[in-house]
Amino acid sequence: MSTSTTAGHLIVAQLERAGIQRVYGVPGESFLDVLDGLHGSSIETVVTRHEGGAGFMALAEGRLTELPGVAMVTRGPGAANAFIAIHTAHQDATPMILFVGLIPVADRGRESFQEFDINAWFGSTAKKVVTLDDAASAARVVDDAIFTALSGRPGPVVIGLPEDVLVHAIESATVEPRTIARTEPAAADLASLETRLAASKKPLIVVGGEGWNQASSDALAGWASRHGIPVLADFRAYDAVPHSSDSYAGYLGYARSDANARRLDEADLLVFVGCVRADVLSDGYKRGLDAVTVVVHPGADLLGHFGRLDQHIPAHVASFANALAGTESAVEPAAGWLAGARADYEKFSTAQPDGGTGVDLAVVMEILKQEMDDDAVITYGAGNHSLWPARYLKHNTANSLAAPRNGAMGMGIPAAVAASLAYPGRQVISVAGDGCFMMNGQEMATAMGHGGKFIALVVDNGIFATIREHQEGHYPGRPSGTHMTNPDFAALARSYGGYGERVEKAEDFGAAFRRAVESGLPAVLHLPQDPTTRSPKTASN
Repeated sequence: MSTSTTAGHLIVAQLERAGIQRVYGVPGESFLDVLDGLHGSSIETVVTRHEGGAGFMALAEGRLTELPGVAMVTRGPGAANAFIAIHTAHQDATPMILFVGLIPVADRGRESFQEFDINAWFGSTAKKVVTLDDAASAARVVDDAIFTALSGRPGPVVIGLPEDVLVHAIESATVEPRTIARTEPAAADLASLETRLAASKKPLIVVGGEGWNQASSDALAGWASRHGIPVLADFRAYDAVPHSSDSYAGYLGYARSDANARRLDEADLLVFVGCVRADVLSDGYKRGLDAVTVVVHPGADLLGHFGRLDQHIPAHVASFANALAGTESAVEPAAGWLAGARADYEKFSTAQPDGGTGVDLAVVMEILKQEMDDDAVITYGAGNHSLWPARYLKHNTANSLAAPRNGAMGMGIPAAVAASLAYPGRQVISVAGDGCFMMNGQEMATAMGHGGKFIALVVDNGIFATIREHQEGHYPGRPSGTHMTNPDFAALARSYGGYGERVEKAEDFGAAFRRAVESGLPAVLHLPQDPTTRSPKTASN
């Protein structure tokens, strides 16, 4: 039965009915009625310090849970600051909702204060952009946004909220949330896949995307192990299957092993589950192009897929993995195909001391593997600092990694805040570069204000190392625009009320990490690194 309310309050009621537990945002006068609706709501309003941080927190929640993360920002500048998260969610295929306050309807087209064209700004990077011009449609629009964000290839939806429409008195009620289809693979599709498997001698499974849970992760890894098929992870989808499975053989994309690059070229059957053969995975559209190709993906258009496609199985990753686990295959991979892949992974993921001055990150990662909880959530942004956790840390629990697949800096700390709020019982560890931390490190204040708890390892080499590395290759001896002047990161953490400690030597890291854990606070361990160290050292890739 409908009751008299406002559009702003109805938006909150529909979010509550959908099971949304948090919204992240910076307040703005353009959506005051929504903020009023959140007063006394079961939804926690997480007040962030920057709209970029709010967007990244919502993205991380969408990555780590079964519902889209929700962010709320104001018009013009607020929307501009949040744009980075929408681009990331679009390229990463992660569900999130961004509510953007807008100018009053009558002020449109007059270059009024903070006016902008929401469709022009977000239309190329969001799954859908809609403006709430009909107050009575508020509940339906919110439900449609959640449905759209989660359906098919997941992604972001942007909803514009004209401030005058939000306060309209309406006789409307919430709507029943639509059920998200989890498409099962058809029997005929599984039979066709089996035919291809039976004809293959060097099959590879490549996993990625969203929608994995522990049951489906274990199911796929177990099936692959029984049938001697290596499983590789797409770039920054390292938590899709457990690393403890002897079918897991590492990852593709930036900083992949040379062995896996060769293996991608040698494969005669590639089965992509939840991801596609895109540029990063294929070394810029150069590798793995000739093999028979099967893509298991709920998206009808297979956005981003390049090259050969012999079969598309339109199924949700969890549904496919569970269905596949109930089948047996006549596939007989070449002798040593899986064993060799696993052995290469074990060698590649065993740390070799980096050497040089400063803290040796390879040694730190080996210590961290012993100290961290097995189900810890790992977060990081973009930069060379992420090479060490990607290569050396283990993921044996689904939904244990939040990192930007589009290479956006600044995500690591906001993602750690969101992860600690979404999973208050799990340990959260963020590995942050100095440049990446400084983009959204102020969100430590958000963690302090809302009971979030994480440990950030801030790798301080005083340079934008990824760009400096490119400069050294293309313009040797001419560094330009890549130097940074950094604060005392440990003191900065303490200034927020958190725990901060500077670690000068890798062998001191274990004790420092334990002190950070025991503090029960958001913590920063400041790790000075040799600025000439670019990536993990290894005898063989």
